[in-house]
Amino acid sequence: MTAAPTRCAPLPDYTNGLSMILLVGAGPMAVQYANVLKGMDKPFQVVGRSAQSAETFFAVVGFQPVVGGIEAYFDGDHPSVDSAIVAVSVEQLEYTSAYLLEQGVKQLLIEKPGGLTLASIERLQQKAEGLGASVYIAYNRRFLASVLKARELITEDGGVTSFNFEITEWSDTIKAIHKAEGVKENWFFANTTHVTDLAFYLGGRPAQLSTFKAGALSWHERAARFAGAGVTDAGALFSYSGDWEAPGRWAVEVLTKKRRFIFKPLEKLQVQLINSVAVAPVDIDASLDSQYKPGLYLQVEHFLKADQEGLCSLSEHLENSRLYARIAGYA
Repeated sequence: MTAAPTRCAPLPDYTNGLSMILLVGAGPMAVQYANVLKGMDKPFQVVGRSAQSAETFFAVVGFQPVVGGIEAYFDGDHPSVDSAIVAVSVEQLEYTSAYLLEQGVKQLLIEKPGGLTLASIERLQQKAEGLGASVYIAYNRRFLASVLKARELITEDGGVTSFNFEITEWSDTIKAIHKAEGVKENWFFANTTHVTDLAFYLGGRPAQLSTFKAGALSWHERAARFAGAGVTDAGALFSYSGDWEAPGRWAVEVLTKKRRFIFKPLEKLQVQLINSVAVAPVDIDASLDSQYKPGLYLQVEHFLKADQEGLCSLSEHLENSRLYARIAGYA
């Protein structure tokens, strides 16, 4: 029989120079981060808000979070915090991250999208910049094995010539989900930016963008259908579409002079060679994506090593979010 995990796991001895990592949140995403940190053998402390979420977290991870939220944590005796991972619910991201910055935490990895609105992301960037903090938004799909391999091959081919992506969401499914006030109304920020960030990360930053919107949903009144096109600062053409009232799925296709890279689903990479109609999967080492939530291990590793390669800085995210607001009809 396997022994039950210790109810109150002792804190590491930080007097020996170990770096303190604070994991804020005790929900499903925090569980994923805890699994990564345990796999890395990194010392960390978890802070949750409710006893119920803490119990659920303990049952899954075997580690007891501190309850009462970050306010109670910082009001009590605690080791100094160098780095924090913020994995709270979307509507709490801005407040929690701003609070940590005010407590002197200088390194933050914040779950996407960092804030529920463009204004909230702008406020957070102003605070981070004013306090001299290094803040990143956790778009873990940038670190998928499929994406890393594609970037390698894109460079080998001489760069991107064009790309397209689909941003369809499943309206009936989302309508039935219980979310805090404001989350569904800002669903493009809260969820769809998963695919837009990946598309622009692979294809390039837009320099020109034309957007079109139509329709409305009971839970997302500003638009239900989206289309647009533009050109990146490197001269690559791109287009996108999404119909939240019709069937579809997220997808990204990136083209070079030699290959078409197909991400459908995003975690898989298929390639079509020039002068061929055949589409074939690419053999990649996805062992980390199989063991942990895809892309998460390498993202956390880069964050903890202060290796900015591939990470989405808050300032970059703010610039992208201004484009997202135009695409979604939030501007």
